[in-house]
Amino acid sequence: MFANKENVNILTSLIKKSEIRNAVVCPGSRNAPIVNNLYNLDDIDCHPVTDERSAGFYALGLAIATGQPVVVCVTSGSALLNVLPAVAEAYYQKVPMLVVSADRPVEWIGQNDGQTLPQADALHPFVVKSVSLPEPEDSIKRWHCNRLVNEALIAMRADNRPVHINVPISEPLFDFSVETLPDERLITLYPSSTDIPRLRQMAMDVFFSSAKPLVVIGQMEENIARSLPVDRLAEYAVVVSEPLSSCHGITNADEILSDCCTKEEDLAPDFILYIGGEIVSKRLKRFLRKTKGAKTWRVTDVLEVTDTFMNLDGIVQGRAEDVCSCLADGICHHETAQTEMFRIAWRQASQRWAHRNEIYVPDYSQMAAVREFERILSTLDNHTFYSFYSNSMPVRLACLYACHHIGCNRGVNGIEGCLSTAAGVSLNSSNTYCVIGDLSFFYDQNALWHRNLNGNLRILLLNNGGGGIFGRLEGLMKSDAYSLVAAKHECSARGVCMANGVAYHSAHDMETMLSGIEWLVKEQSDVPMLLEVMTDADEDNRVLDLYWKVEN
Repeated sequence: MFANKENVNILTSLIKKSEIRNAVVCPGSRNAPIVNNLYNLDDIDCHPVTDERSAGFYALGLAIATGQPVVVCVTSGSALLNVLPAVAEAYYQKVPMLVVSADRPVEWIGQNDGQTLPQADALHPFVVKSVSLPEPEDSIKRWHCNRLVNEALIAMRADNRPVHINVPISEPLFDFSVETLPDERLITLYPSSTDIPRLRQMAMDVFFSSAKPLVVIGQMEENIARSLPVDRLAEYAVVVSEPLSSCHGITNADEILSDCCTKEEDLAPDFILYIGGEIVSKRLKRFLRKTKGAKTWRVTDVLEVTDTFMNLDGIVQGRAEDVCSCLADGICHHETAQTEMFRIAWRQASQRWAHRNEIYVPDYSQMAAVREFERILSTLDNHTFYSFYSNSMPVRLACLYACHHIGCNRGVNGIEGCLSTAAGVSLNSSNTYCVIGDLSFFYDQNALWHRNLNGNLRILLLNNGGGGIFGRLEGLMKSDAYSLVAAKHECSARGVCMANGVAYHSAHDMETMLSGIEWLVKEQSDVPMLLEVMTDADEDNRVLDLYWKVEN
């Protein structure tokens, strides 16, 4: 029988699945649930050692002798500190060791309660990964717990060095009434050393055996995106991207998934290949998080566990272009009939929304400004300019209208530094266009305080007197503090431009906005240029809401 502690059972299940065969266990009450579970696993040998310092070295010796990771399990408090000499030795010898420490609940640390000290990072810097597990109370916490254990196990095997898993356990401690362990997801690492024949075989076993494969391309550098064999992948799989990546395949997933007429079961994949970084669309992320039966491979050139869709199954360590080329090479050997209906469902939904996007002409608003701006840019050579959008509403409007690669600070999604980033690009680029919201602009107005800026920096400032996107958050407008949260203001950029030698125009209606965008894009200038489009936040939201409701 196993303990009734969910974090302990998740850990035990994953230790079993990772095929660890030996555990050195030390006495204690707080770690009794962990020791009980390890003892009840038929395929793990438990070796009791009373002295924790000695136990650490026992585990080191076993790991050296077997060539496999070994668990060393200790109770809470100073017991953990006693394994540090062995952990340090294992770190420098490059011997994998899994240190598991039981802990008191975090709220009792530093409160004169017995055997409590900050355990989570106590073995730093001699472990390559240290995690502290939550005590799960819902599905999100269970997923988090599973992910943390997987992160530690992957780091241990990838670096061949010790890792530390800290396990807070609340009382009561001694309920051993659970008959079976949960069937936990084990994330597999396919390291950069994986050879091409093996990678191709993995593709045969997983990618090409799926009936509804989906390739998701997140934010990436334009030159990498251009090198991907997207058209070939699209012969077998549905490829979804955004302007932050390749602008290939299905580029309007956010719109498709907003349609109440769309049958999500027709669009749900059974396998997901995720390459690149951030994805703007919240709808796409929510949709893929619901596809619990779909396996996900994450392609990354660095060792990291990024479980965006909460169903990560494998991490393929390598360059996106290499992995995608390997998959694309195998497509010619496979019939595509099994995926045809899946691709048709996505393509038809995409075409419906492309038509809606084309026929909807927004009234004067931020949406109208971005639509016209992108229309003008589409007449230019893509290689003659760099386009950068700030976070919040501008980048979301870009996802509706941009048909080329765009830059955006999506790593953290903050509004600070967007103008400075675009200005920095302009120092070593041809024409640089920055589309930015008012809060982002005024927060970062000192970006224009630079003597080397010139006429290749062009700024489209969308000013609706505050954080208009906050008006789209259900319930927030009912707050008495809404104007504070949305940072309402009556500022204009005219004075900022005058102080910094920036050519300035403003627009207050459709006519001046259309002529202003022509000026911004096509006028020759030796100094930076800025067009400030003044709109009303409520009208901006009305126009955007109407877009989602327009019929074919």
